[in-house]
Amino acid sequence: MTAEVKPIAESKAGPRVAWRTWIVKSAPLRIAIVLICVLWSLPTVGLLVSSFRPGQNITATGWWEAVVHPFETGQWTLNNYVQVLGSDGLGNAFINSLIVTLPSTIIPITIAAFAAYAFAWIRFPFRGLLFAIVVGLLVVPLQMALVPILQQYSSLGLNGTFLGIWLAHTAFGLPLAIFLLYNYISQLPRDLFESAAIDGATHYDAFTKIVVPLSWPAIGAFAIFQFLWVWNDLLVALVFLGVNADSRVLPTALYQLVGSRGEAWHILTAGAFVTMIVPLVVFLLLQRAFIRGILAGSVKS
Repeated sequence: MTAEVKPIAESKAGPRVAWRTWIVKSAPLRIAIVLICVLWSLPTVGLLVSSFRPGQNITATGWWEAVVHPFETGQWTLNNYVQVLGSDGLGNAFINSLIVTLPSTIIPITIAAFAAYAFAWIRFPFRGLLFAIVVGLLVVPLQMALVPILQQYSSLGLNGTFLGIWLAHTAFGLPLAIFLLYNYISQLPRDLFESAAIDGATHYDAFTKIVVPLSWPAIGAFAIFQFLWVWNDLLVALVFLGVNADSRVLPTALYQLVGSRGEAWHILTAGAFVTMIVPLVVFLLLQRAFIRGILAGSVKS
């Protein structure tokens, strides 16, 4: 009788012991994840708190003072957001940012998708050499190209135009876009393209009907990267668009609000969250494609 009861007792205690063992073993990992999340989010929390504090308080004390003493008089204000949203030309700068960012995201993705398909599935002379050159362009700093491109733009009359900055962002984003999309498209099953060729499909048909539908995760992932980079860009916008009120984008407008000496940087904290609205919406809409694009190729069937 004892021999029959013992396995039952072990079967009941076994899951409990295994559960406790799993908790003990996973506790360091869970603690590390929580610490990383806290450390990663802490600057954003500080920026958010500072965006609701008066300028004199920001320069006098740290942002944590407002958290420790939240009910003290004069700790909170909405004037920073009032100044940012009520500044002249900020609405026009918002529209200009959309005008710059959307084509600067769509154009390089379109060109890169065609190029990645060609490098992956079309045989042509010097294919390996050309792809090596594209990959090599990833390590070239864009700052090296600003002055030569600006000189060419001045002679062609493209300086200060939206077309000029579209071409600049397209050129700067193409190497990474081609590299990422090539890694995804080249892993598609060869049987799909062989079946399409047997049915008489051209390369264009195979690209539009097979590659594009299957590559939406990778395309969406790069679209988020490119959109965020162009939307938050200040250097390229300053060089090729300048500070003219008719063509400046949001980062340039905020840069002018803060001042060249940074004496009004409390406005920058509020302006940072104003500029974060559109990228946040884009990320939330494309987060599923972003995650699928990041994990693409990590698991093989």
